[in-house]
Amino acid sequence: MASSPSSLVFKVHRHEPELIKPAKPTPHEFKLLSDIDDQESLRFHIPLVLFYRHNPSMQGKDPVKVIREAIAKTLVFYYPFAGRLREGHNRKLMVECTGEGILLREGHNRKLMVECTGEGILFIEAEADVTLEQFSDPLQPPFPCLEELLFDIPGSSEVLNCPLLLIQVSRLKCGGFLFALRLNHTMSDGPGLAQFMAAVAEMARGANAPSVPPVWERHVLDATEPPRVTCRHRAYEEVAGSTSSILTHDHLVHRSFFFSPADITALRRLVPPHLSHCSSFEILTACLWICRTIALQPDPNEEMRIICLVNAREKFNPPLLPRGYYGNGFGLLAAVATAGELSRKPIGYALELVRKAKADMTEEYLRSTASLMVSKGRPLFTVPGTYIVSDLRRAGLEKVDFGWGNAIYAGTAKAIPELVSFYIPFTNKKGEDGIVVPFCLPSPAVERFYKELEGMLKGQLVSGGANSKLIVSSL
Repeated sequence: MASSPSSLVFKVHRHEPELIKPAKPTPHEFKLLSDIDDQESLRFHIPLVLFYRHNPSMQGKDPVKVIREAIAKTLVFYYPFAGRLREGHNRKLMVECTGEGILLREGHNRKLMVECTGEGILFIEAEADVTLEQFSDPLQPPFPCLEELLFDIPGSSEVLNCPLLLIQVSRLKCGGFLFALRLNHTMSDGPGLAQFMAAVAEMARGANAPSVPPVWERHVLDATEPPRVTCRHRAYEEVAGSTSSILTHDHLVHRSFFFSPADITALRRLVPPHLSHCSSFEILTACLWICRTIALQPDPNEEMRIICLVNAREKFNPPLLPRGYYGNGFGLLAAVATAGELSRKPIGYALELVRKAKADMTEEYLRSTASLMVSKGRPLFTVPGTYIVSDLRRAGLEKVDFGWGNAIYAGTAKAIPELVSFYIPFTNKKGEDGIVVPFCLPSPAVERFYKELEGMLKGQLVSGGANSKLIVSSL
């Protein structure tokens, strides 16, 4: 089921923003981010939102007061979050090969570090003149009045020299509340943030220390010295030529789609027998890649990329990252095909490309990525023709319980940046545990996307088996 933007309008009364500092003195020191953390692709703020119902057992307790005090206690352990990001000024010589020969140029290393100043995180107390029941049904992004529920305090959203977290807790008329958060992505990924949030929740419920002690150790994901790029990184390739598939901010539409277990089963029926053991992530990613490509109507010869964020936490044995690590611990793995290939070939073609890209995630690949960042000036991922997917289903954000129970929705507020879709766990009114996928497309492409996706879900194929092809194609 797809969600449409709600016409709901309501008022939010916000108190003056405040800085929440650690409850006890913390060290003043500099902590370097890893070479995975401080790539250009992560230098932005990501908005998340969690909805909580009224809980009669918490009668008389104020979620704002409980959460404010819990944050202060948690920041004693996660004190880098109370600091500010700085960019190093160390310089190095970079080798540039040109038609004139080999030149040595002075290049900026742009290494990010946290100055642990103890200044605190931004916090806003608010009341919203609305009930949970008035929000969109089902409760999934995009959410109305988001800019009021997560207010962008002027001057607070720069990557450097600004608070690393902004949190707004809004009481609702029904007794529930909304917890909205904006994170500087260089500090943490989804699992890392969920670990911090779980610690806040434990403190809110009376704990004296987090059950999982936070671990910094960002050096684990640093480049080798000297940097050695040993793998091909298709997620960071420089691409020349057509930009017909680049999203601009003109007429962009935010929507989301709920995939039930029955929907995933329907998509599996399109898969050839030798790929029948593919994961839900792989089949969903392949289908969305195809549908999105057809909806955008790029030139058939244009290269289209699907970039998968693959979590390194549980990928290796023994583990590469220590338990409690809350930095960015993932690699960007890309599959590439032309728009024409994606639209004409069977779904198994895209599926095999996605599976192969995921399988390329090795410890060597991650270390090679870190070296690429250092040797190439921390490049942005490839933008033309790119679609990025990130799986938050196992991050655990929905299990963050401040005392009022689990969140009824916990995930990104919308597709940010616009090229990215997050896979968010969600239970619908039927009690089905499915996946909500926010996405963003230009207005004319939205209906084409729906048409292609509905065709897949209804199994509209020319013939069964490995030679199956979609009937509908806009290319």
